[in-house]
Amino acid sequence: MAEANWLAQLRSARKTALLGDVRKWREKNTLGAYGSWQVEVGEPTLPAMGILDRELIMESSANPIFMRKDTKNAFQWRIRNLPYPKDVYRVSVEKDQHCCVIRTTNKKYYKKFSIPDLDRFQLPLDCTAVSFTHASNTLIITYQKPPEILAAEKELQKELEKIQAANTGEGECKTQ
Repeated sequence: MAEANWLAQLRSARKTALLGDVRKWREKNTLGAYGSWQVEVGEPTLPAMGILDRELIMESSANPIFMRKDTKNAFQWRIRNLPYPKDVYRVSVEKDQHCCVIRTTNKKYYKKFSIPDLDRFQLPLDCTAVSFTHASNTLIITYQKPPEILAAEKELQKELEKIQAANTGEGECKTQ
């Protein structure tokens, strides 16, 4: 039921396609204007900095950076700038809150996140589908996609093939 509703909503939505590794959404607010982009998969683009912006306070580049990067068969999240060894991390599934939780035993990092794809299809979280690894100061959490999501992504791929991508041109510069 939820799967058919989600696919019908995607088919009727206005779509723009760019070839890349980012999936983002933008919805209309109550007044009918489009809100800001919400990045679901991929690394968010940083806003352009003006002259005065460089002089103001900025967050540290050593802070952990949380982003989602999916593979064909799994949802995957990467958290950069986490220097602790693998045995410090605990990744668990909170079924009652319908989210995943990352904790460190040294209490230096804590993060709760949901899986919007599973929420859309109203699928429960599976504790056995979660695994994680740590390499190069990056924690990588992997959640195996359920068969319902894999089937829906095949349908979505068929729908996206109908869209003309915006950057399929030859790449020639028109000003020369």
